Amino acid sequence: MNMQSMLAPAGLQAAAIERLWWIFLIVTSLVFVAVIVALVAAIVRRNRDGGPSDRAAFRGVAAAVIATAVTLIGLITVDAFTARKLASLETDDRMVVNITGRQWWWDIEYQHPLPSMRVRTANELRLPVGRVVQINLQSADVIHSFWVPALHGKRDVIPGHANEIWLKADTPGRYRGQCAEFCGLQHAHMALTVIVEPQDKFAEWIAAQRQLGPSDASEQAARGRQIVERGPCSTCHTVRGTDAGGRVGPDLTHVSARQTIAAGTLPTSRENLRKWIDNPQHVKPGVRMPALGLSRDDIDAVVAYLGGTQ
Repeated sequence: MNMQSMLAPAGLQAAAIERLWWIFLIVTSLVFVAVIVALVAAIVRRNRDGGPSDRAAFRGVAAAVIATAVTLIGLITVDAFTARKLASLETDDRMVVNITGRQWWWDIEYQHPLPSMRVRTANELRLPVGRVVQINLQSADVIHSFWVPALHGKRDVIPGHANEIWLKADTPGRYRGQCAEFCGLQHAHMALTVIVEPQDKFAEWIAAQRQLGPSDASEQAARGRQIVERGPCSTCHTVRGTDAGGRVGPDLTHVSARQTIAAGTLPTSRENLRKWIDNPQHVKPGVRMPALGLSRDDIDAVVAYLGGTQ
């Protein structure tokens, strides 16, 4: 199940934010009820005996001011403790991931001291359970906002301004993230799938992601590889192990292994990949991928190459 709720925390920071939310909700609800009760009591008393004396009114106002000050100080204190909790993860023993917000998708790169061991993917963030992760955020175009409610709060992604967020997911599962800052026509279709899995499963996934591009064993897949390398695909996309080395669009090396395409717009399948290549503007109006003008046979060949066993 793809969870997207701050009330179902799967990590330390999200749990702290949830507690803070409940505290604020309870306290402000009590304040609201107290104000309504005081208002009704004042109206009844005024109608009955002409209202309180000046001294009684002063005492009431003073009590209200003191109660307000105590309440605000209490909330500020709780908020400060929560902020300290959110900042407590910083450590040298962490995994580093760079994420770039683009209209309208997430460019994800797992860092490694050896450039050849880095992994680039899109719109799907895999994390090992219990591991501290530093996510470096930047934008390639407009203001975005990175938000995975089950794991942490929001973090702005601003052009020309580096930002970061630290996560530690404690519960395996699949969680939905979203751009939380209106960023253009397809803002609503800028989703992020976060998959938290055991360390061994994550190690298997990262090893598979470091492998070269899809198989071109069949005649149709071999033709699809030629189209990807020599056609318009290579201008924007990378497929490792081939001559396609564009960096404008998502890395397509293991696109068939992702759960969705077009940043959560469609489930990954050969048929949906075919629809996307044939007419991306119909699937996601305004997206920067143009219609490529490929023939039906060429599209089938590209899908046979990139689509894996989907």
